Amino acid sequence: MAEEKFVNVGVGIWVFNPRGQVLFSKRLSKHGTGTWAPPGGKMEVGEKIEECAARELFEETGIEIPAKQFQIIDFTNDIFPNSHYVTIHLFAENITAKPVTKEPTKHEKWQWLNINNLPKPLFVPAENLLKKIKEKHTCISR
Repeated sequence: MAEEKFVNVGVGIWVFNPRGQVLFSKRLSKHGTGTWAPPGGKMEVGEKIEECAARELFEETGIEIPAKQFQIIDFTNDIFPNSHYVTIHLFAENITAKPVTKEPTKHEKWQWLNINNLPKPLFVPAENLLKKIKEKHTCISR
């Protein structure tokens, strides 16, 4: 019997502090190991997008933000060697809570970083979103 293939739905959570820095960590899990990414994860069946963002952010960083505080930025189509995701990216700003590394086998220490000077390599969904934003901005400024 052939293995069933499907597209997963993920969320990328872009959390900004009052100084405009974004929360990122180096991934340690086998999916994207060694790449830098914001918090995120898979949606669960029956879950609203913003609820998924709030749950994943808390599970990974200990930061509690009400689901209604998240706003959708955009989505990316992310194809990996062994999987395929459509990632919905959300953001929340002016977050003053201190992140905790709650899943040390999946992430290194969480850090507030300058979005214009992120470490490389980036996790595929984060890289794809930043490219998409730059392309849109370029098209608008012509």
